Amino acid sequence: MLKALFFVICCIPLFAYAQTAPSIIPDKVVKKDTARQKDLVDVAKSILNIKPPFLKLEKNKKLYFTFLPFGNVPGGNGRVLISSITVETYFGPKKTTNQSNATFAPYWDFGNKFGLPIRNSIWLTNNTYTIQGDTRLLRYPQTTWGLGTRNKNNESLLVDYNYIRFYQSILKRFSPYFYGGLGYDLDFRSYIHSDNKNIGLQQFAHYSNGTGGSSVSSGITFNLLYDTRNNVTNPIPGSYANIVYRVNPIFLGSDNYWSSLNIDVRRYIALNPEKHLQQNTLAFWSFLWTTFNGNVPYLDLPSIGWDNYNRSGRGFDQNRFRGKTLFYVETEYRRDITNNGLLGFVVFSNINTVSGSGTLFTAWHPAVGTGLRVKFYKGSGTNFCMDYGISKGYGFLQFSLGEAF
Repeated sequence: MLKALFFVICCIPLFAYAQTAPSIIPDKVVKKDTARQKDLVDVAKSILNIKPPFLKLEKNKKLYFTFLPFGNVPGGNGRVLISSITVETYFGPKKTTNQSNATFAPYWDFGNKFGLPIRNSIWLTNNTYTIQGDTRLLRYPQTTWGLGTRNKNNESLLVDYNYIRFYQSILKRFSPYFYGGLGYDLDFRSYIHSDNKNIGLQQFAHYSNGTGGSSVSSGITFNLLYDTRNNVTNPIPGSYANIVYRVNPIFLGSDNYWSSLNIDVRRYIALNPEKHLQQNTLAFWSFLWTTFNGNVPYLDLPSIGWDNYNRSGRGFDQNRFRGKTLFYVETEYRRDITNNGLLGFVVFSNINTVSGSGTLFTAWHPAVGTGLRVKFYKGSGTNFCMDYGISKGYGFLQFSLGEAF
């Protein structure tokens, strides 16, 4: 009964404006006139007399490359060497096919932390199929605070481990904007250990599964997707709902049998749709992430900042709150500053609650923040984003390409 209530709450941003759905579907949306907009490429052209960074493959098809020589690594501050390369294209007519992209963002903190993550979102001609993927090879020391809210900000433990993630799913379109399909998820962690010789992760977290040595979770996912957006990099008015049920049987290599449910709902509302050149959007995001069967490895439990794209919890340190269930809500207002779309700003707030030590829906953790937007490439709608979020006892400056959601 309680999980059913969670589902209804998560879906509120999607269905609250369901009556306007026909006006926001991709083939009805009026796209921005990019010829009258400016981005950093235009600025560079005027100063250095260079050409735009795209390669024209054939008529009506372009391959866009964006490169950011610095950025943000989830899970902490400090010195870090990072670059982000994004390739974007269309595999069909733009009016009927969503933009596909793949991002490679290697990083190194000049110490023990490094990562080689690759993410892909592929939409085939006329959106008949979509292929979603997330592959990572990481050495990932990170701070943990145990389950629930029993520990204060200064009561934490540094845990180190190697991590291989391989997520891939393929979904078929069954009706306009509705998809279903299967996937495979692998989480393999090795050499899990604490930096404190006097206390291990199991003792600190009071949790036994996956807290020492290694852990393997290998499972099949059942996916349902509803998506009326036609640009995932910088969504224009539309709706998004994704439901993923994951089963990790022992015969596929999992240490223990367990399952999970992830419900992700987003809604984008144009406040002045008649002004096609100006961004003036209110965005909502909520998700429920819960686990079943009680045998989940500790590092696979729902945790703030560990959504698929590590974008939740701006204003919180990654892992600050972890439990068997996580409920999250975020709202953001997006607005252009200049008429040509070069500069913009956002204001956002988010709140979360987790299970563990009896805190679900009794302890809420809010954060607020603001950010600057610079149009990095108008052809793909990609923004360079600089956000600063704060919560109780913590603040964090974050750089990225593309919106948080």
